Formats: sequence, structure tokens, C-alpha cells
Amino acid sequence: MSRNIKELFDLSGKTAIVTGGSRGIGKEMAEGLAEAGANVMLCARRSEWLDETVAEFTERGFSVSGMTCDVSKPEDVEALVKATVEAFGKLDILVNNAGVSWGAMPEEMPLEKWQKVLDVNLTGCFLMAQAAGREMLKQGSGSIINIASISGMTSSANGPFYAGYVASKAGLIGLTRELAASWGRRGLRVNAIAPGFFHSRLADSVIDIYERSIQENNVIPRIGAEGELKGTVVFLASAASSYITGQTIAVDGGMTV
Repeated sequence: MSRNIKELFDLSGKTAIVTGGSRGIGKEMAEGLAEAGANVMLCARRSEWLDETVAEFTERGFSVSGMTCDVSKPEDVEALVKATVEAFGKLDILVNNAGVSWGAMPEEMPLEKWQKVLDVNLTGCFLMAQAAGREMLKQGSGSIINIASISGMTSSANGPFYAGYVASKAGLIGLTRELAASWGRRGLRVNAIAPGFFHSRLADSVIDIYERSIQENNVIPRIGAEGELKGTVVFLASAASSYITGQTIAVDGGMTV
């Protein structure tokens, strides 16, 4: 007999790590997972926003903890996964959201900026998936959700011009497929979300330039609103998506259609 729809989306007793979870869309997705009942470990590079968000979530009655972590550093990643399992007993969900960007024309892109973006956005996601995957494989179940971008699927002659970011997100979509194929028969699912334009510290400078064009040309003619990524992340984290793996869901108001 099939489960009730509320049971399919229920994350009670599950534990999630959300990287870059202290603010912006990372905080929003962590909030969605917590509202669905999950224990949540937030990680961020800086403690000021992290501590504030952990305090806010705790006050709201969520089961939450936080830890500073640079996902491009293997030792930080291993410590984060270890601390999560120690705090909550297991690890069921990873949301690979931490990311950075750097804008420049390709001929002017400093190599160190290219490398930094790839280190965080692609290598960091691999390191997190590797460490989390090892824990999930022990229990034969888990859901990894990589936060890609529509920039990994499409580009524009009008910019923004950020070759490292685009390459990292396209690479992350490929990595999602490969991890899904590698681990699917051992109980792990790996999917990606490719957001369009949502307000965040990373995106706001670009949104200012392109909001009018989005209003004129997008199928849904506006910027994504707060809360519009919550449903997708809870869906991919939960049993509601139990037969879905290796997929990238664009949440972009139809920009890529």
C-alpha cells in the first residue's frame, strides 16, 4: 500500500547538512528541511551569519547545529561530517550549496580567481559528496542534492561573463549524473537543482542588470521569490522523489525552456 502524501514528504528523524546554509538560498533550503522535520547541520565559512542563523532556528524550535567549514579543504569537510554524525547519530541528506563567483572577460580572468571558484564550487562539492557518501553507504540510503545553476545549462552574449562559475556549475551537473550512476545500486540518490535568478549576496549585482530583461522575456516574468526553492529541496530530500536520481531540476520561471 502506498504511503500518504504527508508521509512521503516527512523528514522526521532524518539528518541533513546544508553547506553555505547561513543566509540566502542556503538558509531558505535549510529552513524548508527543518520545517519538514529534519535535524539540520549548517555550515558556512564565517561564523557571524552562521551563529545568528543557528540561534534563530533554535528559537523557532528546530533541531539545528552549526559549524564553520571551508568545503575546499578536505580536513574541514571530514570534520563537518564527523561532527554531524556525532551530534545526530547519522547522515541522510546533503545539500551542496556553498559557492563563490568571479566576473571577468575570459581573456582577463586571473588564474587564481578561476581556481578559487572551481575549488569551492566543484571540488568542494565533490569532497562533501565523497565524505557524506561514505556515511550514507554504510546505511544503504541517502539523498545528495547539488545546487547547480542555469548558468551551467545556458549562456548569454550579453553576459554576465563568469567563465569559472559557469564551468563549475556545468561540471556539477555532470558530477551529479556520475555520482548517481556510481551509487544508485547501493541506495544513494544524487540530483541537482539549477536555480534561475533569486535574490542573494552572490546574485544581486547581476540581477540589478538583468531584472528588466527577465520581466520582459521570462516565461514567468519575474525574479524568483523567497520560498520558491523550499519545495524542490524537500521533494528531492524526501521519499516523495524515491524513484528520481541523476536529474537536474531547473527552478527558473521557464528561462531555459
